[in-house]
Amino acid sequence: MTGPQAALLPGGPRLHLQHGPIDLIIGAEGAAPEARLAAFRAARRAFDGLLERLVAELSALRRPLDPEHPPQGPVAMRMARAVAPHGTVFVTPMAAVAGAVADEILARMRTAAPLDRVYVNNGGDIALHLAPGARFRLAIAGSGGADLGRVTVVGGDGVGGIATSGRGGRSLSLGIADAVTVLAGCAAEADAAATLIANAVDLPGHKAILRAPAEEIDPQSDLGTRPVVTGCGRLSPEDAAAALARGRDAAAAMAGRGLIRTAALVLQGQSMALGEMAVAPPEPGALAAHA
Repeated sequence: MTGPQAALLPGGPRLHLQHGPIDLIIGAEGAAPEARLAAFRAARRAFDGLLERLVAELSALRRPLDPEHPPQGPVAMRMARAVAPHGTVFVTPMAAVAGAVADEILARMRTAAPLDRVYVNNGGDIALHLAPGARFRLAIAGSGGADLGRVTVVGGDGVGGIATSGRGGRSLSLGIADAVTVLAGCAAEADAAATLIANAVDLPGHKAILRAPAEEIDPQSDLGTRPVVTGCGRLSPEDAAAALARGRDAAAAMAGRGLIRTAALVLQGQSMALGEMAVAPPEPGALAAHA
């Protein structure tokens, strides 16, 4: 494995950090140019050694939380805090890993410099800070890179993290959602919730849905022998709506407990959303949030 890589990207003041599976695109705006540079330097310092610390605890992070042996590293502890409230269902800290990495980098940046707008995009799971009135627009990308629409976040609404999960994304899914996008207080919380809501978008026993044990697809998966979705044929509009309703109920329960702000769910051309969250039609120029 090569060491951490860092580079400023052309076409705008953005920093690219990459090490193994972690691939971050970072943007920052402050009252002065030196604020951005200080924040970028802090991000690079925080990134050094981050993957190695995660790998050192990986075997424990792939199992449900053990109160007797809590995680020790800063990112691992963020992962554990994000999944702990969901302990009534099977979940491991790995459900929040991408968001937790983004949160840790953003926190280090905000400590280093005053910033009006900053995002850390870890493959579509995004840690976000917006000053009141600032706006952030992202695209939701579903299975196969399909453009599923746009979501806009406004500073002051309590959203500090955005995550999208679903079938065909970077991780295996127990459900059939094309995409579930969650807005929450931080990226790790959004990441864990999106994973679990996407799992809930399902039609158990439906003949159009193909499944296989997770370990047969990825021997390193934290899902073990649990059956993950490997394919989903065309569903009737009624069946798709029923699957989405299951996910919406799971999201509503999380929102009622204060675990998320809101969520949007998409399956085969249909969508459902909580509260005022709306998915606008696709348009160019938005940052992608991949399932």
